[in-house]
Amino acid sequence: MAIPGAGIEKISAMAPYFSGGDALDIEVVNSTDTGLEFNVTGCPYATFYKELGVSEFGFLPFCNLDFPLAEALGADFKRTQTIMQGADHCDFRYALKKDPAST
Repeated sequence: MAIPGAGIEKISAMAPYFSGGDALDIEVVNSTDTGLEFNVTGCPYATFYKELGVSEFGFLPFCNLDFPLAEALGADFKRTQTIMQGADHCDFRYALKKDPAST
């Protein structure tokens, strides 16, 4: 179920909160009215779990929340890699869901 009035602008507005206090290093790749693409290039959460030797445990509670959050915001979400899983960055790609009635 989507949050009423949610969309790309809501996702864009939330990004500073996720990266606030140096929580994440975010690099915006593309931002339009219908999509937002950014990379997370630094993640202290991933560093913490990696130092503990349990990166897979960090992936489950942190990274997996991105999918239901995007659904609630009415956006399609794609991510092909995460720092938590060993990549050099996480690739976040959001796009507004197309209204089936408009096609």
